[in-house]
Amino acid sequence: MNKNRVILSIKGLEKSFHLRKILDEIQLDIKFGERIGLVGYNGSGKTTLANLILGKEVQDRGHIEKSPDLKIGYLSQSIDYEVNDFQESLKICEVFQLASELGLKKVQNWQDERLEHLSGGEKLKLALSSIWASKPDLLILDEPTNHLDLKGVNWLISEIEKFPGSVLIISHDRHFLDQTVNRIFELEAGKLQFYQGNYSEYRKEKERKIANQKHQYEVQQRQIERVEEQMDQLKSWSDKAHRTSTKEEGFKEYHRVKAKKRDAQIKSKMKRLQSELGKNKVDKPLEEATVQFEFDSCGKRGKRIIEAKNLSMAFKGRYLFRNSQFYINYGERIGLLGENGCGKTTLIKIFMGLVSRTDGELWKSDSLRIAYLSQDVADLPVEKTAIEALGLTDRDHIFKARTMLANLGLKEQFITKPIGTLSLGERTRVKLVDMLLKDYDVLILDEPTNHLDLPSREQLEKTLSEFTGTIITVSHDYYFLNKLCNRLLVFEDQQIKRFEMGPEEFFNKENKKDEGDQKEILMVIENKIAAVLGELALIDRQDPKYPLLDKEFNELLKQKRNLIG
Repeated sequence: MNKNRVILSIKGLEKSFHLRKILDEIQLDIKFGERIGLVGYNGSGKTTLANLILGKEVQDRGHIEKSPDLKIGYLSQSIDYEVNDFQESLKICEVFQLASELGLKKVQNWQDERLEHLSGGEKLKLALSSIWASKPDLLILDEPTNHLDLKGVNWLISEIEKFPGSVLIISHDRHFLDQTVNRIFELEAGKLQFYQGNYSEYRKEKERKIANQKHQYEVQQRQIERVEEQMDQLKSWSDKAHRTSTKEEGFKEYHRVKAKKRDAQIKSKMKRLQSELGKNKVDKPLEEATVQFEFDSCGKRGKRIIEAKNLSMAFKGRYLFRNSQFYINYGERIGLLGENGCGKTTLIKIFMGLVSRTDGELWKSDSLRIAYLSQDVADLPVEKTAIEALGLTDRDHIFKARTMLANLGLKEQFITKPIGTLSLGERTRVKLVDMLLKDYDVLILDEPTNHLDLPSREQLEKTLSEFTGTIITVSHDYYFLNKLCNRLLVFEDQQIKRFEMGPEEFFNKENKKDEGDQKEILMVIENKIAAVLGELALIDRQDPKYPLLDKEFNELLKQKRNLIG
């Protein structure tokens, strides 16, 4: 298919909800094979735009034109899939293979009862496998990495790279966007802006544009001030001339003419100013959201706060981890790494005292005050408002909570609504504020950036880096984890192992180890090749051993080529 062929075109698209215009005069083209990231604040209309493309919503104005027979594969953000969503797809052989690559073993044998108790990660992996197996022309992925482990994220990156069609990705995962897209669509205040490059390149270009617009705006404001000062001076002189024309006998006509001249000059300057603004007005750049977090850690405590000896945890006869030894010191930033289902969230629940270990010892300082942010935002009372859910009655605390919620992007109209009407990102903000209002010295965060938009993620990173207490976090946001964590607890081979390094160093270590293993294997192969060549040189072609050695030689050459790529 022609790479320059437009497969989807949108012209003059508008959509409003409750008198608020979400999308305003949207124009865009998507060409075959393009890799596009759609970014913007929570509530800016990204998912609405996707639903309009899919025909799930109807636009107020404008046109959406699609290529004939365009097949769209859509991954929903909510992952609100039911058993019957997977029953048909699990009859397709290719779905088993794709699910297996994502770590779901023997999925073809799963019964309805097993499908009814899928985790968020398992639902997402099955949905991705089904979408991929349908062989779409256009992929629309709404927050596809929210429940994927790093293995799953890397699989998705490689599949997108191989995918021949077009991809539109709605995501707040900066690492994922950097690896997958080469064009950014940004939705802001109902308008769509276009940027070339991945997420990092988009951020640099946007910052440059904002700085340039701010400079032009300030220059124009100074020009307006100068003209307005001149008009004020002329008006002052005109008023004086008008007053004098009524008092000085013999000079009335002179002062009247003078006053009219000043009035004409004022009108002329006003007209020129309005004309200039009409042609070249520079708008003040929209201020990017500044999200304020105020952590207040109490005084430093004893150095070691958690220690595990021979810690084991089994679930329905299957061990998640066993005989694990590790410790956590005060002030450390600990990242938990491992595939989905390895027991990361279970370990957090053990720390919190929410579940009991199967075996071993876990010592925890009695004086610890722990704040816990779970990845589940469905446990808030849906009928209550944000303030009611926080359980606040003191006037000062209510004022502080309102300020925090506003700083997090939850304005008054959202604070007074029932939580059931809020988005997942808005509910996460309510839970964050609940943490902020308490004193603590340990933060346990389970996927804290899920459902947060990019400005909130970046501000959260900045603030957590200034927090003096201990942080224990599970996250599939590689940027977030790498920026924050300086120690790791890694789940592998049914054990939890402590590493004195951050994620980037850990993964580079693994790559270096693989490189070392490859060099060793290559050396063995080259020694075997040399030995076979030595034998071939000593025998005749008619020798019965010759074809066997020749076959071995060719097989060794093939292994060498595969190894060095």
